[in-house]
Amino acid sequence: MAIEVRIPTILRQYTGGAKIVEGAGDSIADLLTNLDASYAGLRARLVTEDGGLHRFVNVYVNDEDVRFLGALDAKVKDGDTVTILPAVAGGSGR
Repeated sequence: MAIEVRIPTILRQYTGGAKIVEGAGDSIADLLTNLDASYAGLRARLVTEDGGLHRFVNVYVNDEDVRFLGALDAKVKDGDTVTILPAVAGGSGR
């Protein structure tokens, strides 16, 4: 069994168009490193050079925001679902 990762449309260019990919690891950091081995460039779109999550990206483990679970240190296990969502901003100035 693996960790299911749901990929938003904007990042599917890194996964060959796949909406869902599988990875492994004990933490979000490990998972992203594992995914980057198969989908080069994906991790760099999610993690800053300083080693934190980009503020315009939201990551959830089983519907829980990882920022409240330890960010990149958040624990994951086989059977978990990780969802990556780009932050949404903007709208009418009226």
